[in-house]
Amino acid sequence: MLKQLSIQNYAIIDSIDIKFPNEMNVVTGETGAGKSIIMGALGLILGERADSSALVNKEKKCIVEGIFKTEDKNDVKAFLKNNELDGEEELVVRREIAVNGKSRAFINDTPVNLEQLRELSNLLVDLHQQFDSLQLGENDFQRQVIDSLAGNPAMLNEYKGIYYQWKVLQKQLDVLEHQKQQFDKEADYNRFQYNELAEASFRENELEEIDVELKMLNHAEEIKGTLSKVYFELKESERPLVQQLKVLLNQLHAYSSYHPKLPELIGRFQSAHLELQDLTDDLDSVSSEINHDPKKIEQLNERLSLGYKLLKKHGVKTTGELLAIQKQLEEKLQAVLNIDESILQKEKEVLMTKQMLNAAADKISVERKKQVKPLEEKVNKLLVQVGMPNAKLKVDIRDEEELNSFGKNSIEFLFDANRSKQFLPIRKVASGGELSRLMLCIKSLVAQKLDMPTLIFDEIDSGISGEAARQVGIIMKELAANRQVICITHQPQIAGKANAHFFVYKEIVRDEVKTNIRVLSKDERITAIARMLSGEKPTTAAMENAREMVGN
Repeated sequence: MLKQLSIQNYAIIDSIDIKFPNEMNVVTGETGAGKSIIMGALGLILGERADSSALVNKEKKCIVEGIFKTEDKNDVKAFLKNNELDGEEELVVRREIAVNGKSRAFINDTPVNLEQLRELSNLLVDLHQQFDSLQLGENDFQRQVIDSLAGNPAMLNEYKGIYYQWKVLQKQLDVLEHQKQQFDKEADYNRFQYNELAEASFRENELEEIDVELKMLNHAEEIKGTLSKVYFELKESERPLVQQLKVLLNQLHAYSSYHPKLPELIGRFQSAHLELQDLTDDLDSVSSEINHDPKKIEQLNERLSLGYKLLKKHGVKTTGELLAIQKQLEEKLQAVLNIDESILQKEKEVLMTKQMLNAAADKISVERKKQVKPLEEKVNKLLVQVGMPNAKLKVDIRDEEELNSFGKNSIEFLFDANRSKQFLPIRKVASGGELSRLMLCIKSLVAQKLDMPTLIFDEIDSGISGEAARQVGIIMKELAANRQVICITHQPQIAGKANAHFFVYKEIVRDEVKTNIRVLSKDERITAIARMLSGEKPTTAAMENAREMVGN
């Protein structure tokens, strides 16, 4: 509950402190006295955006501070823990607007951002203003009402987790299918290119080796003739060079002991002679291997021609590059097979998640539909109580084919104000006053389901009076039995139900108009309510009527 609200330098408020007790509090005052200013200041600590124009005195900052009793609310404790904030039985929420217009927010003196402030305020306070009744015509709000009454928030959180997972999986499947489409477009061409290379079946460096071999075969006769001539001169001529070296070597041997360097020279001579003999044998061997083979030349030329054709087609220069392209094409073709398997697996995941999602949506839908009849009966009963005996609410819940982030239902509140039996969407037929009373009836039911410590109603009683206003007061009084209610009102019938009555007024302070507020005593309450009934100078009847309202 909101224990205390302190406001400094906000609009025409200089400095005020309001201590709100539990149960039902009303705030009254003349039009223009500053009730909306107090609500504006309260909105700051509830996370609304700051406006530097609210600083009338530009020499000092604006400070709005609220002290809330948390009453060991588990969701508040969880919020504080998740945001690493100190938590006690009381929370001090403060908002400051500096002279330069910059705003800062604090929870227990720890700086926080506006989103954190709003999240906390949603756990502590439900603020309902007159224009908020328009929410009643919105489908999202109507769904939230049904879900609150059905106790669906936990199931909805679980459902949203599955829904998000399903959406992610569906997106992944879409990406895979798009990739497959691209693969399919290229697959035939890639397969043709791969088959062409696979059939060619080149080995590493084959084309380079063929090129060398062809050069040799095309000059086989010339090479063989030259090798034979050299071999002849070395070994088979009239004076073979190998034999001459042997003779010369023998001549040197005779004098090897006469000079110290001759043995070394003779050794080198012997090595040269042996090397020349080996060289002669190798020349003969190579010569015997070389033969002009027109058939093989033709085969190699065909092979080389195929290779050159593929090199040119793929824009490369070596056999290795051609084989690399073949490997890439093979990988692309394999990817087509792999993506089919991936799509199949992803489809199974999507289907399984969709089944889980449908099951969760069905549970939520069942709980929602259970609330339709009780909600209609209770609201219609309350509508009679607030002076709308001919009005009826009807809840239309339908199952949609497509799942959304909140389940499978479309929810529409239908309204008939005059027993015409023509139920139409609330947003199309309900007037402002009807919306306000209908909203109060619905909120009074929802509040019983939610652990909301403070409800604030800002002039939602507009457009009603008399017995209807009295019945609205009764509903608010019933709400205040289990929680704090703060109501800004112009209706004496509602003001008479309060446990504490605050009066907002203007006063002149140092030639300046200032807004102030004070809690009224019982006698002052009677006078204030009498003035609400009959004007500035209340009649005796109005005083008696006011006394009766306060007494009851």
